[in-house]
Amino acid sequence: MIGRVAMAVIALAGLSGAAPLSQPQSVSMAVEGLRSGKGQLLVCVTRMPEHFPDCTQDPDKRHFAVPAQGGAVALGAMAPGHYAIAIIHDENGNGKLDTFAGIPREGVGFSRNPVLRFGAPSFRSASFPVAGAPVEQDIKLKYFL
Repeated sequence: MIGRVAMAVIALAGLSGAAPLSQPQSVSMAVEGLRSGKGQLLVCVTRMPEHFPDCTQDPDKRHFAVPAQGGAVALGAMAPGHYAIAIIHDENGNGKLDTFAGIPREGVGFSRNPVLRFGAPSFRSASFPVAGAPVEQDIKLKYFL
């Protein structure tokens, strides 16, 4: 009897339209606090702590540039796991973060908006889970100079 009830519950759960945890989910970000519409946003999405915040050496990275504008940006479907996003507002379009005495001259932002002190935040403080439902990260850019 209990076996049939359990099977019925599992069957109904499958019909409910909920995505299984193993299915890729859409991830997007909303960018806030742009000081200008110049240049581009360099976006790095990774699930490997050793490749955060610069994911250029990550074999599974999502690294791309989008126009510098506020609002939502679709990042695509991602497999379940923990991810972190790093953004550079590359205002002069040279494809890198410009610094002065180690201080960013262009805006930077990270998923979960961790407090920025000296250097980039840890993967742990910026990471978020992807599992079972679409995810949107609201990321506020910070300018130091």
